[in-house]
Amino acid sequence: MAYTRDEVAFLAAHTQEIAEATTDLALTRKSLLADTAALRQRFGEHGRAVTELAQARRSAVTNGKFPADWLTDLDAAQQATPQVVAAERAARLRRTLGPDTLVHDVTCSVGTEGASVVAEGLGYLGSDLDHTRLLMARHNLGPAAWLVRADATAPVSNGADVVVADPARRAGGRRITRPDQLLPPLPDLLAAWPGKELAVKCAPGLDFSDWEGLVSLVSVDGGVKEACLYTPGLAEGVSREAVVISGGKTDRITDSEPDGIYAGEPGRFLIDPDGAVVRAGLVRHYAHREGLWMLDERIAYLTGDVIPAGRTGFEIREIVPLKKLRAALSGHDAGSLEILVRGVDVDPDVLRRKLKLKGKASMAVVCTRIGTQGVALICGPRQAMEPGD
Repeated sequence: MAYTRDEVAFLAAHTQEIAEATTDLALTRKSLLADTAALRQRFGEHGRAVTELAQARRSAVTNGKFPADWLTDLDAAQQATPQVVAAERAARLRRTLGPDTLVHDVTCSVGTEGASVVAEGLGYLGSDLDHTRLLMARHNLGPAAWLVRADATAPVSNGADVVVADPARRAGGRRITRPDQLLPPLPDLLAAWPGKELAVKCAPGLDFSDWEGLVSLVSVDGGVKEACLYTPGLAEGVSREAVVISGGKTDRITDSEPDGIYAGEPGRFLIDPDGAVVRAGLVRHYAHREGLWMLDERIAYLTGDVIPAGRTGFEIREIVPLKKLRAALSGHDAGSLEILVRGVDVDPDVLRRKLKLKGKASMAVVCTRIGTQGVALICGPRQAMEPGD
């Protein structure tokens, strides 16, 4: 629920008191009524806003989106870009456009993107239609940012070198599947800012086949966070990219790298590539770099004799037809089971119930297709290859 201007002013003026009052609150579904009542008793008519701020802050900090002392509401916290992803984008803008770049963030919300842009030493102008979000952005960013109320498709600046936009990714409660369904639609953004370099943040599952610049898929600790569409001037000569951020380190795969690999017999390990690599269509490029190969050219599982550094994999113990999986698992004393599925019609939850495992060993099963046959790869538990091992 959005704040009023008076509520934002109150929250900004009582940040320390609010932090002290909410630190020990559980803020769970079970405790929320009691927590809200306690905050209403302390903060009176502003108790609801304080409750939402506490929830939003906790969510944002847990997901690495911004500092614990920022002002935000629940929707802004949910939609905000993780700090490491925003920092990656700001670094690209500096690399491609130079240190004197002025960035216009036309959907600035509470300032997540702005913090990273300013940290890179770039100029920052943020705009948004929501006045209360702008008030929160001012509190969060301080005097280093210029802020103005404006529509993303109604330009209020002509000196910016690049426009950054984060259109709404749902319409009428439904997830958007095409860039022209974004709010505002991608064609409208392009028409509003002719000749400008653009960076447009999108959901990872959109169809980007018609985009002429770079599509960059970014994951953080195994979860794909966004796709960003960059115009050619920001693309650094590539059209597809996977940025894998894990444990504070960043790995990058692009379509400029070799992709000449083959499908062959299973090696010692099965490797499930990072989701950013899969969604960017760079599985073959990644496999070539790491000395891996495919089990089937149509399926995004890889195999090899070594797990790549910084990744996880499964040691393959046996391969059986799907219909023989239960009997085979009994022979391995399987108890707890991690199930991966790709390329076959198998519901992991239904399969788990059907297997009725009674053993003691922790194992994994990968249900997939090799050629025309659906198979199950019975594997040991997931294991990691740490960098330097």
